[in-house]
Amino acid sequence: MQQANEFGIEDARRVLGEVFAPWVLDLNLSVEQFDFTPPPGNAADWQPGAVLRMPFSERLCRNGGIVCGQALMAFADTAMVLANLAANKGYRPMTTVDQTTHFMRAVMSSDVLADARVVRLGRTMSFGRVTLSSATDNKPVAMVSSAFAMLPQ
Repeated sequence: MQQANEFGIEDARRVLGEVFAPWVLDLNLSVEQFDFTPPPGNAADWQPGAVLRMPFSERLCRNGGIVCGQALMAFADTAMVLANLAANKGYRPMTTVDQTTHFMRAVMSSDVLADARVVRLGRTMSFGRVTLSSATDNKPVAMVSSAFAMLPQ
């Protein structure tokens, strides 16, 4: 594992392009923000994480031009892996144990942003939350909670 000052957004982007299944790469996700160090003076409420973008594509839509729930859930899961990279300050093998998604409203003809945060990082488990929002109006479209098992290296 790399040192905290050596692992940053470019490393997270590299992992996004190298670790995930080809169909996840087809979502054309991008890492917009990668937070592994608390800002000065505001550490009490801070959580490590990442903000990712999923660009709008008709291929991700079901009837009626609505981005399908399956794409949103895969996006949230992927975003949490990147948030775990931030919390671990580097790559660590992991697997999803649980993911609960609450859909709040449909998203149409808009990129989607995922703000993924690690709420608790333990030795063997990680717990997190993701807020999915429409990039057009920044209103939430889904809330996701998840748990990941940290695997031996």
